[in-house]
Amino acid sequence: MPRLSVWFVRASMIYLLLGFLIGALLLAQKGIPFYAPVWYLFPLHMEFLLVGWLIQLAMGIAFWIVPRFRSDQPRGNVNLVWGVLVLLNMGIVMVAIHPFISVGWFSLAGRFLEISSALLFVLALWKRVKPMDADNRA
Repeated sequence: MPRLSVWFVRASMIYLLLGFLIGALLLAQKGIPFYAPVWYLFPLHMEFLLVGWLIQLAMGIAFWIVPRFRSDQPRGNVNLVWGVLVLLNMGIVMVAIHPFISVGWFSLAGRFLEISSALLFVLALWKRVKPMDADNRA
């Protein structure tokens, strides 16, 4: 597995752990009410599990699995995908801390970074997605 995929997968596992911890707090609050404002963490729970874990894991595995080029750079522009990793995680953090600060545009900027990272990821992998040629059919 390439180093970049390892970083994607490890970061996704951190978000999975954080999402489960927040989910456990929410379930505990539902069963035995102890602190009502814990429900304000629900959007954070969804952000960590859907974007942080699921999308980031899919990107890491896709970067690893999608067919490689037959050249000196088999995975294309790796620096672009490193930028995707950074932008995605910056976006997740910005969206996650938005409810706790009083900056109105923070969540919008975070979503913009997340969408930008997805578009850059598609751009980086677009040429690697190709049909199987007749010589390589199983």
